[in-house]
Amino acid sequence: MLTSETIQKIRRIEIRTKRIVQDALSGRYVSAFRGRGMEFEEVRPYIEGDDVRAIDWNVSARAGSPHIKLFREERELTVFVVVDLSASLGFGSRQRTKRELVAEVAATVAFSATRNNDKVGLLLFTDRIERHVPPRKGRRHVLRIIRDLLAHEAEGTGTDMAAALDEINRVQKRRAVVFVISDFLSQGWERPLAIAAQRHDVIPLCIRDRHEESVPAAGLVQACDSESGVVRWLDLGSRSGRVAFAAAAANRAEAFDHAMRRLKIKPLVLRTDEDFVHPMTEYFERRSGGKMR
Repeated sequence: MLTSETIQKIRRIEIRTKRIVQDALSGRYVSAFRGRGMEFEEVRPYIEGDDVRAIDWNVSARAGSPHIKLFREERELTVFVVVDLSASLGFGSRQRTKRELVAEVAATVAFSATRNNDKVGLLLFTDRIERHVPPRKGRRHVLRIIRDLLAHEAEGTGTDMAAALDEINRVQKRRAVVFVISDFLSQGWERPLAIAAQRHDVIPLCIRDRHEESVPAAGLVQACDSESGVVRWLDLGSRSGRVAFAAAAANRAEAFDHAMRRLKIKPLVLRTDEDFVHPMTEYFERRSGGKMR
């Protein structure tokens, strides 16, 4: 049963994300994500100025006058939002946790899809498949997706992105747009992501927090890996300790960027202490301009 607090969160996210979609993203979403192709609609008489390459010579011969074929874009898409709910997404150092940002971003994608009459589905995962919501249309369906994003209590703590992407490939036979929202703080996701990208239009959205990249001078700190449960002591009081922490974070970021370049997939990095609307808008614009895969 939903608590009143969760209901209020759902309502706040609905209001905010619908405004974002209406004001900033709707047209860019349509331009960035094309339909499955062109579908034949009808044949009509040729009018001066029509593209002569569209002339249907067989019909023209039978009719005794030039006729052209008309096509329309088959616009309807299937959009899957694949969301990592592993324990590391519970981290957040300032305005919100990574999971709270995930919910807002996923809701924005879902509302963008339904506003353009596309189907949208949801897959929640940790080290197992947590929940699978089949693609459907409509506002009620999107609100159900937001509810699941906010209210679902994950059973697992680790990350198995391969299982999540294998599930998408298994259930979604036709090409879809797949948003993978994760912090990518795990191993072994490169190959399953590459396989999924061969079948679908895969959009990785990487969620980060500034205190995963640099830390203040805080003395001797006990740190626990939220996914593995391993506890370590970090000396953040020394400059060398903080430099080592930042260097490790930089190496992780570089490894992520290198993997994406090798896979020829352009990710979008979003941060908990920054507004996600502007970078997402720019990302959609670059896609529609043909500058990205």
